[in-house]
Amino acid sequence: MSRKSRRTSSPDPGDTWVPRPPRRESPLALAGHAVKFLGYSTLAGVLLAGVALPAAGALGLTAKNTADSFDNIPDDFKTPPLSQASQIYDAKGGLIAKVYERDRTVIPADQMSPLIRQAQVDIEDARFYEHGAVDLKGVLRAATKNAESGTTVQGASTLTQQYVKNVNVEKAGDDQAAVLEAQRKTLGRKIQELKYAIKLEEDLTKDQILTNYLNITFYGHQAYGIQAASQRYFSKDAKDLTVPEAAMLAGLVQNPSQYDPKLHPVAAQKRRDTVIDKMVENKHLTAAQARDAKAAPLGLAYKDPQNGCITANAGMGFFCDYVRHVVKQDPVFGKSAAERKKLWDQGGLNIYTTLDPDKQAAAQSAVTKKVYVTDPVSAAITMVEPGSGKILAMAQTRPYGLDPNKNQTVVNYNVDAAMGGGNGFQPGSNFKPIVAAAALEAGLPDTQIYPSPNRMDWPTMKTCDGTWKNLDKGKKGGSIPNESEREVGPYDLKQAMALSVNTYFVQMEQEIGLCAVKQMANRLGVATKASGDPLQELPALGLGTQEVSPLVMANVYATFAARGTHCAPVAINRITTVDGKDVPVVPEKCDRVMSEDTADVINTVLLGVTEKGGTARDLGLDGDRQIAGKTGTTDEKKSAWFSGYTANLAASVWLGGPAKGVPMKNIRIGGKYYPEIFGATGPGPIWQLAMNQALKGVPEETFETVYIPDPPPRRDPGASGSASGSPGGTGSTPTGPAAATGGRTADPGRPRSTQPTQQTAPNEQTAPAQHGGEDRTDSPQSDG
Repeated sequence: MSRKSRRTSSPDPGDTWVPRPPRRESPLALAGHAVKFLGYSTLAGVLLAGVALPAAGALGLTAKNTADSFDNIPDDFKTPPLSQASQIYDAKGGLIAKVYERDRTVIPADQMSPLIRQAQVDIEDARFYEHGAVDLKGVLRAATKNAESGTTVQGASTLTQQYVKNVNVEKAGDDQAAVLEAQRKTLGRKIQELKYAIKLEEDLTKDQILTNYLNITFYGHQAYGIQAASQRYFSKDAKDLTVPEAAMLAGLVQNPSQYDPKLHPVAAQKRRDTVIDKMVENKHLTAAQARDAKAAPLGLAYKDPQNGCITANAGMGFFCDYVRHVVKQDPVFGKSAAERKKLWDQGGLNIYTTLDPDKQAAAQSAVTKKVYVTDPVSAAITMVEPGSGKILAMAQTRPYGLDPNKNQTVVNYNVDAAMGGGNGFQPGSNFKPIVAAAALEAGLPDTQIYPSPNRMDWPTMKTCDGTWKNLDKGKKGGSIPNESEREVGPYDLKQAMALSVNTYFVQMEQEIGLCAVKQMANRLGVATKASGDPLQELPALGLGTQEVSPLVMANVYATFAARGTHCAPVAINRITTVDGKDVPVVPEKCDRVMSEDTADVINTVLLGVTEKGGTARDLGLDGDRQIAGKTGTTDEKKSAWFSGYTANLAASVWLGGPAKGVPMKNIRIGGKYYPEIFGATGPGPIWQLAMNQALKGVPEETFETVYIPDPPPRRDPGASGSASGSPGGTGSTPTGPAAATGGRTADPGRPRSTQPTQQTAPNEQTAPAQHGGEDRTDSPQSDG
């Protein structure tokens, strides 16, 4: 019987073999067989040589090379922690913002709907639970189809292999070259993925691999992982997905752009229905269930990606950005900048901050009510808790954003440049309490009196490394005036602070030396200028010519409130990972930087600024709550400040032009016209409004005050150039706080001071002022 015969289908034992007629095939068909053969050869070479029997060959590779390539691939395939979204919360647990490099929330299998797990398997790898790392049957089927078509129409990667590829892409991060390399369709890449897939199937169960895959894969519109995708497209958790919803999401994975339900709803629905058909084919849905699912609309409840501080509510974007800078810069979060960036980018953190939502609302309301976003100037306020350094509020008029046409900015006016701010603003007389604190620590009495002429040449001053001399004596830049012609001494500390007398503090600076002032500023947290440049030892330092930020000044005044204990600013209370583990945070760092006696004198003196005769006398709080503070206004009124505090809350407000400065004269701010702005008339009311609201329901705490005796009355009533009792004048008798009977600083308290001393201005004054011609003070007539 010829071997070229065939048996008929008859079961009759007498069947005979019938010769097969010869078949002629076209050259195209023969080529198809060749392609098919080459495909099988390639597959066999890779699989058998690389996996089972290294003796076989592969297309373009010898058996030995293939085996060596396979053997040289490391066995320890490591899956990195998946980058996830981090949540930033306020002090009461409210969400400030969600920030991420990749919007992903990793969830366990029991938080995924069984429907999405089944749909993803049915459409991508229906035999996932039947085969190993490699589906030989699927590979042969794909090779046949590809050979017959002459193109690649069907892939053969298992879901495990696809997971390996996604892990490699995840490892590449933002490195586009590395991403492209991870996605290259080369034989070497296939061999690598194959070995890693085998390793994974040895180490993990099928359910674990599927869970990992659903957490890592990309579903379009910045959604990584099934939980983010469920929230993005349907505004629900993955555990609550329905059949049509699960089918639509499962269908996206193959090509998120082509099947984008927002841009291509028809294609998305067609793809969804294909997935549903696959679920029926694999007996995971009935025909009736499939009909109902296909009849349903896409039913999108789409939510735009909400990423980063720009999405924060209630003006919290700037504080959110400050938190980002803290994590990326403080060594507690990583020894190197790269480590800290990795922590932030990897995400998956729950960051619980110090921001008090009620105080934040008060601050935000005040800066936006008193200063409009369209005004030529802006305002910023920071609130700090004395004794802890916790930042409780951080707000500014300009909204957080990238559109300058809407007056948006990402520059945080409240902080230094290194933390996302600009180069800061001159604080003016806000700096004078630092000079006073340095003087008291140097041993000067709280009754210190200086002649305080209306104008004087800058005197020679000692620096840390030598001596500063005035080389511009007799020239405009070589002298310093008081704000008003009526400000003529002598003055004591209480009067000079209440009226913000320039020449008094210059004479105080000269006596203690510039080094003492700089060192006290450093101890109070003014380590550098806002730009990061060191403070310069120039006479105008004590009058506030070197730029600082509201956060720094708020913390200076919080130190006074805490009776001389300085605490570094704190923005983060606690950080946990998604699995509940604590991440070390910046520890509280508090140090005593002056004696309690010194702080009590400063508090007593600054109470006087807000009382009768002081520049901030009209800024009282509801319920006659005890407050202390200091005004500040700079040259041409380009910046105005008020930093004030109670015993349990400090706040600093800056008002001015954000960029090169805006002279605040004949100006309309917040719908109100001002001939000129001073610390008490511009930022002062912002502070007052914010503090009144922030302190509602908060019990009052009072300061430890000291008794500071008044200086003897002036003998010449006309010496001051103004009548007693005039709003800004000195009068024939002291009009400072201690002279106000019944005032809150008139109580004797604890005696501290020694006998008052008088100093005369030195005659040797021979060096350049180098103060930039700034008018670094307030107007006693208008600053109240």
